[in-house]
Formats: sequence, structure tokens, C-alpha cells
Amino acid sequence: MIRLRPPRFLLALSLATILLSPLVSPTGVNAQQDAVTPSAASETQAPAAAGDAAPAAETQPAPAAPATAVVEPTRDEQLVAAGERLAAAKKQLAALRDQVEKNKQDDSLLAELKVKVDALVRDVLQISVDLRPRLNDVQTRLTELGSAPADGQPPEPASVTDERGRLNAARAEINAITGQAEDLSIDAKSLSDEISDIRRALFTNALFAHTDIDGQMFEEATQSFWSDAERVRRSISSWIVFVIKFKALPLTLAIILSLALASVIMFVEKRVFSDINRRDLTIEDPSYMSRFSVAFWSTILPSMALSFFLTSAYFLLDTFNVLRPDIAPIAASFFALIGLVFFVTAVSRAVLAPSAPHWRLVKLSNKGARDVSIAIFLMAVVNGLDYLLAVISETFSSPVVLTVMKSLASSVIVGFLLFFVSFLRPVLSEKGDPYAPGRPWPRAVSVTLRVIGVILILSAGIGYIGLSRFLATQIIVAGAVVATMYIGILSGKAISAPNQFGETRVGRYLAGRFKLGPVGLDQSGIAAGLLIYAFALATGVPLILMSWGFQPRDMQLWLFNLFTEINIGTIRISIFGILGGLLLFAAGLTLTRWFQKWLDGNVMARSQVDGGVRNSVKMGVGYLGAGLAAIIGISAAGIDLSSLALVAGALSLGIGFGLQNIVSNFVSGLILLVERPFKVGDHVITGVNEGIVKRISVRATEIETFRRQSIIVPNSELINAPLGNWTHRNKVQRSEVPVSVAFDADPQEVIDLLLAVVNGMPEILRNPEPHVEFLRFGASSLDFELRFHLADMGEGLNVRNRVRMEILRSFRARGIVMPYPHQDVMLHVREQDRNALLRRKSKSEAERKPLAVELPAEPDDDKLLP
Repeated sequence: MIRLRPPRFLLALSLATILLSPLVSPTGVNAQQDAVTPSAASETQAPAAAGDAAPAAETQPAPAAPATAVVEPTRDEQLVAAGERLAAAKKQLAALRDQVEKNKQDDSLLAELKVKVDALVRDVLQISVDLRPRLNDVQTRLTELGSAPADGQPPEPASVTDERGRLNAARAEINAITGQAEDLSIDAKSLSDEISDIRRALFTNALFAHTDIDGQMFEEATQSFWSDAERVRRSISSWIVFVIKFKALPLTLAIILSLALASVIMFVEKRVFSDINRRDLTIEDPSYMSRFSVAFWSTILPSMALSFFLTSAYFLLDTFNVLRPDIAPIAASFFALIGLVFFVTAVSRAVLAPSAPHWRLVKLSNKGARDVSIAIFLMAVVNGLDYLLAVISETFSSPVVLTVMKSLASSVIVGFLLFFVSFLRPVLSEKGDPYAPGRPWPRAVSVTLRVIGVILILSAGIGYIGLSRFLATQIIVAGAVVATMYIGILSGKAISAPNQFGETRVGRYLAGRFKLGPVGLDQSGIAAGLLIYAFALATGVPLILMSWGFQPRDMQLWLFNLFTEINIGTIRISIFGILGGLLLFAAGLTLTRWFQKWLDGNVMARSQVDGGVRNSVKMGVGYLGAGLAAIIGISAAGIDLSSLALVAGALSLGIGFGLQNIVSNFVSGLILLVERPFKVGDHVITGVNEGIVKRISVRATEIETFRRQSIIVPNSELINAPLGNWTHRNKVQRSEVPVSVAFDADPQEVIDLLLAVVNGMPEILRNPEPHVEFLRFGASSLDFELRFHLADMGEGLNVRNRVRMEILRSFRARGIVMPYPHQDVMLHVREQDRNALLRRKSKSEAERKPLAVELPAEPDDDKLLP
């Protein structure tokens, strides 16, 4: 028969507190492993493994030595310890095999034994892994010593011969231990596979076991029922009397503590989660997101609270020794019955909402929702009572026929309930009024319910009670879990929809607390939706697996292997190791950033180090710290750096074909940081680009033009092409102001005026001395150029503007003219052309009418002439 033990119901309903937290912790597996290993290790004798490896060592020929006494090789302590571990593992495997042979019918115990066997396989393989460094050292030393001298060659020193003998013996013993470890791991893996086959056969036999149903079975079941009922009554009565007489105080303490815990849970649920799992009946049209969110959390949170309370109450009763061994399973199954019925009822009420039609997730009438809820409640009660009676029968060793008949009755009742529900008329009327009489189920739904009900009744009636009971359990328990998961996924989808999270109370709180904008709230909604997805799957999938017959230790082992042993080829990856490596890398990166700021803001700033040097040192420290953090993180993640040699080879090939420019820019960036032909803040000119250097990285340099445009220039172009730097050594710059005057101006007076202008400005340096250059005699002017130097070229534009304005003011005061450009045009015409032009001119003048004739005497009404 298939049985879902009552403690598993408690574990199933304790969604986060009982199931999830132990699953991700490897301590459970290690604890089971340690429970067997010390006892086996205490009985291990060191010579056991040594005896296995001794023949290999004795077969080595004793090296010839000049001395008469032969030095026997001494055994390595590491090899002795490995031999002892191997002998202990052999004894442990033999003990586990005996336990498997004696408990082939106990599925839960077989699951525990499989965990221990898998842990033993890992321990045995670890023995070989631990010996690899020692074997590599031995091989290296033997290679350094070389081969023994051949016949006719000079003998080698006795110390060399003795050392070679010890190394050969150690190598032979390591090979022997490694071979034994591999054989033992194969045997342990075979035992693990055998346990899996036994458990699979148990499940199949229980599921498809056939029982002949006849009248004699009913009579035997009836007689056994009354006798067992009397035994249970006497046992419970005697326990109650025992508790009242001898355990009154512990019982009182357990009840008080349980009630106090229940009060705390109710208070927390009411004060903290009342806003997300309570329906507001005053809202006539709640949003899609609100309906699904309330349905999901009103199922999960109360179920978790009740399961935690029931588990804690059972733990307190058991801790105070109030429960006897024959009463403890019954109490656990009774608590599981309460939790199961509550959970299934909570799911049905969340989806159907009999008393709140506006919050209903399916289109049913009020009467239809109420009838379906009652039917689901009855099916949950019947299925839970079946498990409770099954535990009672197992505790008091009731006849098998009684257990069969109870399972038959529960399966038939569930089948009839489904068959009855298929004839209901719960669908919402066409008018949409939930108070009006409903319509029948859609044909597909009604036919499905009738088929399932008939299958349950027929399978139980023809003797396949295990199959019928399994199907009934899946319909009730797995159906409720799947419905809850589906509601959770829809709730997460609704919350993560665009511009929806900000409308929730949590979203409004986060927006006010962290000053989040619309984009931040939208991203937070996506994260909240993903968390709800993960929560729904992490709680629902284990419950479904448990309802299918998997043991909690199976899931614990799966999660342990998932987080600790992911094999990709010869590389073993651990999620815990990867997370630890990421944390170490993040910590190293944070420490590097802090050290950069401290070094730049305290040490170099107080030492008045040049800005370019500060930037180079800061960048170098950043790259060095990031590299060290990456190496530490990769090592902590369990990734062997030597295994990255293939990646390095592929990277080298890529560099040879397509990454030359990237590597060139990288190397050029390092050269720029070290050589420093320019630094941050310099005014540079490269090609057609001119501006201020803002940032220097290992790949490119950022230059900001005077129009505030950022230009990213690859470092290789700055290294391989000419580059002008106005501020390479200092910021002193020569400025020029061209000046042009008329030909009648006195050149000396112009020069004196220009020098007087620059000498009157304090920003202009006196050394080098300002100078005026008489450049040329221009086409229409005398051209001069005023040259002077500035301490800071950044002020050049402002100073030159002021100089030009002062020059113009001085010239106007002295009457010095700055002429416009002009040209005289001379035309050379031939004599005959000139005569032709004159004749044409005279002819045109003769033909022209006088102005008085051309204009009318009367005023023109249409035009006004000036």
C-alpha cells in the first residue's frame, strides 16, 4: 500500500520553516555520514590497509648498498592514514549492505541508507584525491634521481639508493590504495543503485498491488474494526489517565507555550500581513493584481502559520515526554489531518470566495461556489481520515484487511463526491449575476470529473486499492498545491506588469522610503515578481514530489548535490563555492575601491602629488586589486586555475586572429599610464580632435572638446600617431594678437601703444618679455603681431579679448585707423573698342525721349509717383 506518513504532512505544510531551510544545508548529509563513520572508524585497525599494500612494496628489489645492513623503507604517515580511512570505509559499506538486506520493505529507512551510501562514495573518492599531490611529489623526486646504474657503471651513493627504494615503495603503496579506493567506490555506487531499484520496485508493487474483494473480507474487516476500536479506546484512555496523574505539569507547560506561540503567530499575521491577505469587501471591483495577490497570500501565510504552530506543539509535547511511543504517531497524524484540511480548504476559499463574489477568481455563482467548496472540504476530510486510520492501524498492528477496507471506503467516497460535483450547476449565469441560479459545467469539465470518479470507484472495486488511493491523494493534495502555485505565478506576473507595482502598498512604501522613481519602481516590480515565482516553485514542487512518494531525504540529497556537486566534464562546480567566490570577489573589489580613495584623497593629496601621477597610481592600484580579487574568487569557487590553460590557449589563438587591436590598445594603455606623455587635465591635439583629457583607461582615452563633446580615442592611435600636448611640461603659453593699421600710421607709435597695453595687464608675464613684430607691408595695411606669454593657458581666451578691446580703445584715442581692405581696378581697352563704346553711348542718348514726354501730364489715378 502507498502511504504518505503523517509526519510528512507536517513537513509538507511547514513550507519554509520545516522543509526549505534544512534542504539547502549540507549538515544533514554530513550528520548522517558522521553517524556511521566514527563507529566504523573506531573499529578499524591500521594494519588492514597496510597489509593490502605491503606485497606491492615487498616486490620491489632491495637496492644494493655498500653497507652490509639493508635499510627498510619507512612508511609515510599520510599513506597510513589513507589506509585506515579505506579500511573504515570497507567496514561501513559492509554494515550498510547488511542494513539494506534487513530493511528492504521500509522505504523511509532505505532513503536514509541511500544518503549514507552516497556520502560514503564521496569519501572514498576523496581518499584518492588527497593522495594525488603525494604521488606527484614522488614521481617528481624519482625523475630527479634518475634510473639506477646499469651493470658495469659506477655504483651510486647508498643514500640515493635508499631514497629511491623508499620512493618506489611509497608509489606502489599509493597505487594500491588508489586502486582499492576505486573498487570500493564502484561497490558503493552499485549498492546505491540497488537501493534505488528496491525503492522503485516497492513503489510499483504498492501502486499496482491487487487485492481480491469478497464478502468474507468485509466480515473480517468489520470484526477487526470493532476490536481495534476498543484497543485504541483503551490505549488512549490509559494515556489520558497517565498524563493527568504523572504528566500534568509538563502538559500544562506545553499547552501554555503552544498557546503563547499561537498568539504570537496570530499577532504577527494580523499586524504585518493583514494588508496583503485580507479581502476588502467594500471594494466592488478589485483589480486583477489585487485578486490574485490576496488569493495567494491568504492561502500561503495562514497555512504556514498553522503548520508552524502544529509542528511546534508536537515538538513541545514530545520534548516534555507527554507523548508515549504508541500515542506519538497518532498525535502527529492528527495534527497532519488538521493541517491538510486547513490547507485544502484555504485554497478552495481563495479561488472560489463563496462569500465575496467580487474577489472570486472563477466565474461561478454564489451557490455553486459554496457547493464546490463543501465538496472539496469533504474530500480533504475523507482523505485525511484515511491516513489517520492507516497510522492507527500500523501503530496497533491491525490486520491488513482492515487497512484495505478503509482505503477502499475512502477512495469510493472521493469518487462518488467527484461524480456528484459533475452534476452541479455552478457556472455563472449569462446575465453575470452571482446571486442568480447557475448553469451546468462545460461539457469537457463535467465529463472529466465523471471519468475520474468512475476510475476511482472501479479501480478500488476490482482490487487496485493502492492505485485508487494514490489517484485520490493526487486529486486532493497535489491539486491544491498546483492551484496554489498557479495562483502564485499569476500573482507574480500581475505584480511585475508595467506600472503595477507602484500601485501596491509595498510599492508605495518603497517609493517613499528610498525615493524611487517610476523606472526604479518598475524594476522593483520585476524583482518582486521573480521572488514570488521562486517562492511558489520552491514551496510547491517539494510538496508535489512528497505526494508522489519521494522522501524528504531524497530532496535533501538532490539539493545538496545541486549546490555542491555539478560535474562538467572533469570540472566539479559547487554553487556554494561559486557564491562564496563571488562574495570574496565583491569584498576584494570593495576593499580595492576604498584603498584607492584613501590613497588618492589622503596620501597623495596631502603630498601634493601631480594630478596625472595620482591618476596613474590610482588606476594601477585598481587593476592590481581587481586582478587579485578575481584570482582569490576563482580559487574559492573551486575552479582550478590550471584548468584554465585551455581557455588561455584559445584566447591566444583569438588574439592572433581577431583581437590584435584590443591587445594593442591594452598594451598602449599600460604604456600611457607608465610613460605619461599626457595626463588627465592636459590640453591635447590629436589629428582633428582637440580638447582636455578627462580619463585614461587601458583601452581608450576620453577627450572632451571645448564644445563639450566626449571623444573616445583608442590608445594605440595616441601611441602610434603624433600628438600635441599644450600642457605637457607646464601651462605657460604664448599668445598672439595680429593688428593691422593704415599706411599713414607711425610704426613706432603703434609698437609703443601695443606694449603699453600688455604691460598694463597683470596676467601677462614679464619674463619672457612681451614683443611686437612688424610683420609685413600688406596690400592695404601695415601688419603687426603682438606676442606675450601667459602663466595659465586656460586664461588665454579671456586675456586676448581684453587685449583686443584695449588696443581698439587706444587706437581710437590716438586717431590710428585700422583700414578696410581696398583695391584699384585699371582697365586696358583698345582704341577701336573705345570708339565703338562712345558711338553706342551717343546713339542711346539721342534716342532717349525727354522726361516730360515720357511722363503723362495728368496725374495717374492708379499710381503715386514720387
